[in-house]
Amino acid sequence: MKKILVANRGEIALRVMRTARKMGIATVAVYSEADRFSPHVRFADEAICIGPAASSQSYLRMDKILDAARQTGADGIHPGYGFLSENAAFARAVAEAGITFIGPNPESIEVMGSKLAAKEAAKKFNVPMVPGIDEAITDVEKAKEIGREVGYPILIKASAGGGGKGMRMVEREEDLKEQMERAISEAVSAFGDGSVFIEKYVLGPRHIEIQVMGDQHGNIIYCFERECSIQRRHQKVVEEAPCAILTPELRKAMGEAAVRVAQSCNYVGAGTVEFLVDINRDFFFLEMNTRLQVEHPVTEMISGLDLVELQIRVARGETLPVKQEDLRIHGHALELRVYAEDPLNNFLPSVGKLARYRPPQGHDIRVDDGFQEGMDVPIYYDPMLAKLIVHAPTRDMAIQRMKEAIDAYEIEGVATTLPFGRFVMDHPAFVSADFDTSFVNRYFSPDILVKSVEKEAHAAAVLALLLHLKQRKQLKVVAPSESNWSAR
Repeated sequence: MKKILVANRGEIALRVMRTARKMGIATVAVYSEADRFSPHVRFADEAICIGPAASSQSYLRMDKILDAARQTGADGIHPGYGFLSENAAFARAVAEAGITFIGPNPESIEVMGSKLAAKEAAKKFNVPMVPGIDEAITDVEKAKEIGREVGYPILIKASAGGGGKGMRMVEREEDLKEQMERAISEAVSAFGDGSVFIEKYVLGPRHIEIQVMGDQHGNIIYCFERECSIQRRHQKVVEEAPCAILTPELRKAMGEAAVRVAQSCNYVGAGTVEFLVDINRDFFFLEMNTRLQVEHPVTEMISGLDLVELQIRVARGETLPVKQEDLRIHGHALELRVYAEDPLNNFLPSVGKLARYRPPQGHDIRVDDGFQEGMDVPIYYDPMLAKLIVHAPTRDMAIQRMKEAIDAYEIEGVATTLPFGRFVMDHPAFVSADFDTSFVNRYFSPDILVKSVEKEAHAAAVLALLLHLKQRKQLKVVAPSESNWSAR
């Protein structure tokens, strides 16, 4: 593999290109008209414009991406995450074009892309499941029967869903009809598929995922876990590795279960097996993401692995260069997703020009971004500006390092989630690792953040006043000057 086209944009495009360059592989960027001056375009060895700003006319156009690959002679395509990364038809089209798709085979993507099919495959390999039904339904009366059987609260989930779309929690049977109709409607709108299934709602759930990596020779390893329970609207905001509550025994059991999930679909490449862990520390299979995750840097920080490099190597047919017994956890890592969103206004997107953009620097601080000072934040794509990652010997030290990095991150022109990240790092529940996926709903409100900012501003004003008064009290001594008078 001598040249890789990255079918993505922004920070993940840059992330992949940096590893490719390190491996001596040339890179091709594709870009929309809105991204013409983006850093990933300038970083690549070659760049091809593939259409207007809207992703439906550019980054989601398989034909244009394949044309760009043929035009530049790329022999590999890395999809990043999002866009076409979990599209089996795209993976198949890439292979049919004689180009290597740096990801799993289309069959693995198809199986794990359906929550019901994924559960059916994983169940055959003795992976723990949440109690519920294994078939899609639309009948409310049937749903009521299931609700009575597994017990409330229950969760209605779209089979083809993701990101919290088509998902409803129901606490009482009398609410089931309305919530089920909403879930089906939302699933049809978002995925074109209204099939839903029902499962028991796990109490006090933590969202913990296992990173797996497989090669074409049947070797699959797990690269430990990531804690992803700090979420808003089912979207992850803060991730860390390792998870503070896992014992070595539970980590091993979850890791081996994740490997079995990967084996169930003959998985090759980087993937993530997601689990829910309840208050009793029982774990249940949730789904598998057949791509590189946004939060993969925390795994890299604690394992010393370059996951993109491993993706490229296994795509070339190489055997995994590491075995399970070779892997060790080194320290603790945290990641904050820095979004151009306003946490004081229900996290609504904030667009505008980055009048000031100065990422923090320092030992064990990593910033994966795709923006520079003076750039506009476009309205067409995900509003994530960057991923702020820190590493330290212990969790407490990592939290302190993250606080310092947040404080040193200078962004003006748009609202960001940096203040929210600081709120999380300061909260006793997070510091003590006593939290679950309800953290944001339970503890956060814009008023709390406003009071925190006002308190900091007041403290700064008081300090400034004290320094001013202290300076006024200091004795001012006039400096001696030259004189023509002399003592006699």
